[in-house]
Amino acid sequence: MGQETQEQSAPAPGEAYSGRTPWTQRLRTPIASFLRAEAGSAAVLVAAIVAALVWVNVDSDSYETFWSTQLSIRLGDASVSLDLRQWVNSGLMTFFFFVVGLEARREFDLGELRERRRFVLPLVAGLCGMLVPALIYLAINAGKPSATAWGVVISTDTAFALGTLALLGRRVPGQVRTFLLTALVVDDVVALLVIALVYSKDVRVGPLLVALAIFLVPLSLRAAGVRYGPLYCVTGAAVWLAVLASGVDPIVVGLVMGLLTYAYNPRSEALDRAAELFRLFREQPTPELARSAGAGLAASLSLNERLQQLWLPWTSYVIVPLFALANAGIVLDPEFLARAVRSPVTIGVVVAYLVGKPLGVAGSSWLVTRLTRGRIKPPVGWAAVAGGGAAASTAFTVSLLVAALSLHGEDLREATFGVLVAAAGAALTTWAVFRVTALLPPARRLRALLGEADPLVDLVAPVDEERDHLRGPLEAPVTVVEYGDFECPYCGRAEPVVRELLAGQGDVRYVWRHLPLPQVHPHAALAAEAAEAAAAQDAFWPMHDLLLERQDHLLPKDLFRYAAELGLDIQSFGEDLREHRTAARVAQDVESAELSGVSGTPTFFVNGRRHYGAYDIDSLRKAVATARARVEVATQPPPPRAVSSLLRRRRT
Repeated sequence: MGQETQEQSAPAPGEAYSGRTPWTQRLRTPIASFLRAEAGSAAVLVAAIVAALVWVNVDSDSYETFWSTQLSIRLGDASVSLDLRQWVNSGLMTFFFFVVGLEARREFDLGELRERRRFVLPLVAGLCGMLVPALIYLAINAGKPSATAWGVVISTDTAFALGTLALLGRRVPGQVRTFLLTALVVDDVVALLVIALVYSKDVRVGPLLVALAIFLVPLSLRAAGVRYGPLYCVTGAAVWLAVLASGVDPIVVGLVMGLLTYAYNPRSEALDRAAELFRLFREQPTPELARSAGAGLAASLSLNERLQQLWLPWTSYVIVPLFALANAGIVLDPEFLARAVRSPVTIGVVVAYLVGKPLGVAGSSWLVTRLTRGRIKPPVGWAAVAGGGAAASTAFTVSLLVAALSLHGEDLREATFGVLVAAAGAALTTWAVFRVTALLPPARRLRALLGEADPLVDLVAPVDEERDHLRGPLEAPVTVVEYGDFECPYCGRAEPVVRELLAGQGDVRYVWRHLPLPQVHPHAALAAEAAEAAAAQDAFWPMHDLLLERQDHLLPKDLFRYAAELGLDIQSFGEDLREHRTAARVAQDVESAELSGVSGTPTFFVNGRRHYGAYDIDSLRKAVATARARVEVATQPPPPRAVSSLLRRRRT
């Protein structure tokens, strides 16, 4: 049963190998999913903006009438009545900021911000990327009633910004998107606090205290380890209603609930439990066992990952476009355009975004690096920081939310127009930065894009040339480590990819580490011991190749036959297997896998960084190329200006 199921799950030849061993599946990294969904939704968002502009300019009365329609929900004597635009802005957008909170939490628990020292620069960049535009807007609108709308220019639209970077393709390293996203986490959190504290009017203390009291319920549930989703949903809805009644914009509830949801890698014991529950269901397929197997599979993943997978497509492709449709409609007649281009509101929004945002993000990053003498620096190069700052000048979602709360009439229309102009200008500026960077000589371009910061290392146990099994040149600049299982069909599919990678330019060395998964592959542990027994006779790689080539035949008699084919000393080989002399060596690899958060096979690390997603040749080549480029940047002598600066610092 096990092998048949695995073979059916394996990808067809020619497909990108992105699977993992069944029942111990590692989902693609949430940050990658977040980036893909946000970038892909940018096109849908643009379509919604265009639709709103066409609708309002063809029939403005129907547009306003539709979004001003009242929708009431009654339960006995209690009721909530909002117009459709308010239901979108304060209701549906709560789920958008819930997903933002989930991703922020994941970054703190598992992502780039898990090393708290690395949070300093995104924090400063995010805050300065909000402060500088606000000051510019206030300077342009000083003494005018529109000055109160400074909050319009503080936030970046994540979908637009990442979509802009995605359109530039390979010109933009993946690290730029990650750096920008970590800064935008700060941006979104602070922007929501500004909305709650500054732009909420007629705040009533009583309902707010009720909201805080109800909020203790999900806190207690989390402390008690309760994982029942409907309870959190009901209490979250109750908190939302209480906050709405208090006069504070309730979208902040979504952010807080998301920040409370922990993220963690799947734990081995949970995966083993899930595998056992599925085995019981396979033996006796009853509704009760089906429910318990489903619950066990779900429990093996963090609630953070499961909720992101559930809500991210809805927020990216439905909720945010609906928000655009409800808020981006402005009548673009000649009289309005002539007035808007001279309006301090429009000018303030455009200048604040296109000048203030890049200046705040890039300038503060440079200042932090200087003040810490390079101890804290961006994870990317300065051209990438400048390009990320330009992308951060993309305005939309929160900008229009604040505009709707702080402005009315013509001022609101002018602010909306300024937001749309700023979004278009941000795309052009970002393209220009990376286009100019692409014209630099290769060495300078690499340094400008990748920088000199040490990347985070996910591999806890470093490669030991005396202990690990290595293939390829020892002095190769890039090391690929694979945790594998000889019975895992995906490991078998990955083997030709690894061989092609090693047959490249001689710049890769490859390490195999054992991670047998006995709950799924009953013969894998003994096969791993057989490989180590062969290693005792200097035949690890020949045995490794045979085991992956003949994965369906790993019984003890098969292992002895392979040893005979390789000309090994059968008596010594047999004693090693019967007495499990090499089991401790295999257990060391398994322990190192657990320390590195590895729970499925195959899992690859490239120069210590976990490789997520597909492991076809193109994906691994790209990861290797990035790692090689980082090594080249690190080993290149600094430019003359940097050398002279370093000498001056030493003299002082």
